Amino acid sequence: MIKGLIITPPVLGRISIGGTIEKNGKRIPTKDDQFTITSQVQGKEGWINHPLDAKFRQLSDGKLRKIPVRMLFNEPELNLRAEYTLFDRQTGRPVCVGDGESCKRRTQQGVETHPCPSPEICPLAKGGACKPYGRLYVNISEDDELGSFVFRTTGFNSIRTLAARLNYFSAVSNNKLSCLPLQLTLRGKSTTQSYRTPIYYVDLTLEDGVSILQAVEQAQAMDNELKSYGFNQHALDAAAKQGYGNSELGFADEDTVGVVDEFYPEESDSNDFEVKTQSKVQDVVQFADIANGLRQSVSSVN
Repeated sequence: MIKGLIITPPVLGRISIGGTIEKNGKRIPTKDDQFTITSQVQGKEGWINHPLDAKFRQLSDGKLRKIPVRMLFNEPELNLRAEYTLFDRQTGRPVCVGDGESCKRRTQQGVETHPCPSPEICPLAKGGACKPYGRLYVNISEDDELGSFVFRTTGFNSIRTLAARLNYFSAVSNNKLSCLPLQLTLRGKSTTQSYRTPIYYVDLTLEDGVSILQAVEQAQAMDNELKSYGFNQHALDAAAKQGYGNSELGFADEDTVGVVDEFYPEESDSNDFEVKTQSKVQDVVQFADIANGLRQSVSSVN
């Protein structure tokens, strides 16, 4: 195996809740309140939708907010990869990747290991340059059972929720995560930081109409059936773990320039609708203060 070449699940397309558009000569991120399933081919208007997008959209009520999925692996961390990541905005190459405790940083001397203090206090992370970057690999195609569609996100809500769900489902199913009937679900909420504006994040739930007991029973039955055919899920997980570990920074040769445009814009530190509107609110507050001052001045003159 070529060292430094990370082996990730074969990607057939991507699942997104946003994208990028060109405005004033720059690629800027856009938001949406539904899923879009795209292929790996781009046209003049952006990524071309995958045929599965139309298929699942026909089963929805107009907007695609639920997608049936199957996990490729039993170990949660093999399905969801998430690290603090600092990209070079010019080249799109990852410069620093950390877990909040330690990081691997690309330098002129090679890849070095340093403490990772998290983006809040790291001097390299100013201006939203470093964020949690998650990639969830799921299978949604019956034609390729080892192929995946990747959902990328820099949203804390999505990463936190997906990590919790994967670990919980793995635990209750006795480590049979790949056999559970699951679905991606788009959820919305308002927070203090969003100032009542809805923000959207991705959750992982059981398929509609399936209870946790039924899901565990189905997972046990599927696991027994797969074993009877000689299917070795344990070996598949081991192969995935080995492939991920083949690269020091843990990144594939993907469209990282596009990732930077969509998730690491220069004048924004948000994605997945987890938009911090503090600067806009401050502008409104300052305007209100100025207006109040003018009113008081007028009142005093009168």
